[in-house]
Amino acid sequence: MFASLKQLLNRAPQAGRPAIPAGQRVYAVGDIHGELSLFDALLAQIAADDAASAPARTTIVLLGDLIDRGPDSAGVIARARALQGGGDVRILAGNHEEMFLLSLTDREVFRSLLRHGGRECALSFGVDRAAFQAAELDEAQALVREAVPADVIAWLQGLEDMVTIGDYLFVHAGINPAVPLAEQQTKDLRWIREPFLSHGKPHPLMVVHGHTIVDAPEERTNRIGIDTGAYRTGRLTALRLEGTTRRFMEAAID
Repeated sequence: MFASLKQLLNRAPQAGRPAIPAGQRVYAVGDIHGELSLFDALLAQIAADDAASAPARTTIVLLGDLIDRGPDSAGVIARARALQGGGDVRILAGNHEEMFLLSLTDREVFRSLLRHGGRECALSFGVDRAAFQAAELDEAQALVREAVPADVIAWLQGLEDMVTIGDYLFVHAGINPAVPLAEQQTKDLRWIREPFLSHGKPHPLMVVHGHTIVDAPEERTNRIGIDTGAYRTGRLTALRLEGTTRRFMEAAID
């Protein structure tokens, strides 16, 4: 199995328009960042669209950064876990999931995370706001460790780094263009911007990613970026893929 996977990931760039295998449909969802109401609204759109379409094997791919910044990271995690129980759902780890897990034991990562939405994430797990605001750094870190259930930590630790379906590769941040897909490093899959974003040559697969906020979905010849900054803009984007067709969907705060 591993040999065939390596062969797939190292194949030459696809000829013609990238495609999802016949009989399958994919919905890829950009960075949610604790915006549960937008996530629920987009899931409702996806369910309605899927029900109105021809029967297919449907996969939902969440591109990572489910947590931090927005008001309900805990709620987003609960919804994502419930979604997995009802269908084919693949969930990637983003740089914020990585930072969150490290922050539970590394005080400097915890300090950094507090500047990037970690405070909102902690409060969503039921940490007392007044106690958290009054706490010293080590005390605040301990409050978060106590508040986050062990099963949530284990679930976050088990998230994927890449998903391949047909001619598409789904990652959180991108890939290193100089490295074969089978040899990509986790740090690039979760954190990279350059030289990935400005790379103009074809990749072996069409890369669908989040991580870098764009005003509108960014469709290039070798990649598609769909992080429209839900926590900042009030817009959460999904990409619908079936056969060789693509369509964007959006949930927005009025």
